[in-house]
Amino acid sequence: MRAWIGIIGLLCAFGVQAAPKVAVADMAFQERVEQYIRTVSARVNESAHANAYSAGYHGSASYDSYEARYSYIEQGELRKFSGDIKGEILKSGMFQLVQGTPYTASSKEDVYDVIRRIKNGNFKGADYVLFGTVSDIDFRQDINELANTNSYSAVLGITLVADFSLINTRTFEITSAFTAMGEGQDTKLVNSRDIKVSLNRGRVVRDVSKSIGVDVTRQLREQLRGEVEWVEQPMPQNTLPRDEAPRILR
Repeated sequence: MRAWIGIIGLLCAFGVQAAPKVAVADMAFQERVEQYIRTVSARVNESAHANAYSAGYHGSASYDSYEARYSYIEQGELRKFSGDIKGEILKSGMFQLVQGTPYTASSKEDVYDVIRRIKNGNFKGADYVLFGTVSDIDFRQDINELANTNSYSAVLGITLVADFSLINTRTFEITSAFTAMGEGQDTKLVNSRDIKVSLNRGRVVRDVSKSIGVDVTRQLREQLRGEVEWVEQPMPQNTLPRDEAPRILR
């Protein structure tokens, strides 16, 4: 009995070690934006306009045209796919989650300069920051003919690839780094009589978010805990006929 009291006392004195706190930043991205501008302005000859008006005509005008094309880099954070990453991390029990300050258009720092953002207090209270950057996002919308039928398959798919780093907010050490991928697809069968085909974009986005959350957490477990998930492969089926006893041909 005294031993149990001693153990309980030690637990109360020192407590159970809490999981470290992590802030999951929304995935950073940048894209090139191109704009085309054309300005047309009218220039009226005042003396010619006055003479023409007195003669019963409306004034004549010449036009100046200005054209320009320019491009710039726009930075931001992709907020659609981080919810399931947070959810899967919570389910794993590896970390506690804290909310960081999102990047906005008025933010003065570079969205990719995560060290400066940590120093500026954007992830206050976090022991680690899970920082991801979008390396590729692919949208696919295809219509494929089905052989020997008058039907088609309409497909909407999204593939998202992002690079992640788990950064210590005190030492700025990278404790984990990996590339994760999420995929989603919606397929519908249609025929020539269908006027409009509505593919479920929301479902595709949900599937992408779910799959990338699972992939991120799986790789964190592998790198931080050494937990490797083994996928059981089905045994190959032998389709060859059974062996027959040897026969002597005469």
